[in-house]
Amino acid sequence: MSKFIDYLKTKSFRNNILAAVITVIGLLLIAFFSLRYYTKHGQGLNVPQVKGLSFEQAVQKLEDAGLKYEVDSVFILDQPAGIVIDQDPDPNTFVKDNRTIYLTINAGKTPNTKFPDIAFKTLREAQAIIESSRLKLGDTTYKPDVSRDVVLEASFGGQPIKAGDIIPVGSRINLILGDGRGNEEVDVPQLVGLTIDEARFSLKGSMLSLGNIMYEGQVTDSANAIITKQDPMPTDSLSKVSIGTKINITLSNKQ
Repeated sequence: MSKFIDYLKTKSFRNNILAAVITVIGLLLIAFFSLRYYTKHGQGLNVPQVKGLSFEQAVQKLEDAGLKYEVDSVFILDQPAGIVIDQDPDPNTFVKDNRTIYLTINAGKTPNTKFPDIAFKTLREAQAIIESSRLKLGDTTYKPDVSRDVVLEASFGGQPIKAGDIIPVGSRINLILGDGRGNEEVDVPQLVGLTIDEARFSLKGSMLSLGNIMYEGQVTDSANAIITKQDPMPTDSLSKVSIGTKINITLSNKQ
């Protein structure tokens, strides 16, 4: 034990300790600078702004900066086709060169979707379903019906549409809703002696509608022809009908 203690006091031991410390420090410095070189510490670039550019412009800008890219696509109705709508990492993010930038491009072709079942749904329910199907609510009109604010009919492009029909994403859907007054009754107006335009105006004011149009004799000018008959007619036994009832008329040139 005493010999070991005496060895610890020798110059040779001190030189060995010093050499070991220098070796360890040297190895640490080599590892540190090697790692900095390998990872290019402090070297890199800011990600350029490519959001809003066309795909071709974005690719050129990334390649000029020495960056790679990968592409995904979505469809957004109100954005031009073929532009970059998102990028990851964000612009001005500091990255190493040759980093992959992930681009999201707006697809160029409008996809289709199935029209959902909204029959007899309330307006609020129907609107939520329409929008969740990536469609838009268009005009809403009302017609007499015992149901209030309930979808009775739906149309697209002026044509009736039903659940399961295929239409483009973003299409505007027009709805006809019940006004909740279908069980109310109004007076039957007197249409005999009126022209067809006068009859339409009278029926609209009574919340009734024009039904079948028949002709008595040869009618060459229907705009100036006079209504000679109507069905139903206002009588003592029938003076009121339900809102929305259709009134059939007969036109004649006879004055």
